[in-house]
Amino acid sequence: MSDPSQLETSPTKSAKFRQKLWENLQIVVIALVIAVVLRMFIAEPRFIPSDSMLPTLETGDRLVVEKVSYRLHPPHRGDIVVFSTPELLIAQGYDANQAFIKRTVGLPGDRIAVTDGVVLVNGEPLRENYILEPPFYNLPTILVPDGQLFVMGDNRNNSNDSHIWGYLPLQQVIGHAVFRFWPLKRVGGL
Repeated sequence: MSDPSQLETSPTKSAKFRQKLWENLQIVVIALVIAVVLRMFIAEPRFIPSDSMLPTLETGDRLVVEKVSYRLHPPHRGDIVVFSTPELLIAQGYDANQAFIKRTVGLPGDRIAVTDGVVLVNGEPLRENYILEPPFYNLPTILVPDGQLFVMGDNRNNSNDSHIWGYLPLQQVIGHAVFRFWPLKRVGGL
């Protein structure tokens, strides 16, 4: 016969199951917390909904947007930034929770102009081997104010960007698009 004291201390199948269930639940909760923290503060995936960044980004591309570097330094000219909806676009009916993606062209203190299909930054032509075609419009010289950026889509003639709605406040920048992870045939850094 078995020892009754041994029966009391040996776990039952039900207790073992509950213990395993509790351990798995803890792992799931920890994984969810890590995922939420990563998405809120480190990086997040984004989907490209339009062709405003052609040829660099195509409709349907999926990107990783990192959020740390702009806490350490402001965007650089040429960076592809993701940002929340500008106020003028919200007033025009755009969703305030929508995100936009454009290339940083003008930094605070820069003078920006578009003349005869050429973007000028501080009077110098901007080298733009990444655009789809030169802009068909002109923009008189403007001065980018402190705390603001001037952003443009790479598809200059089909982009709702700063040449239409004005400056982008730095505090509206969500992050820096750094890596395309979909489609697989176009995986790579930006």
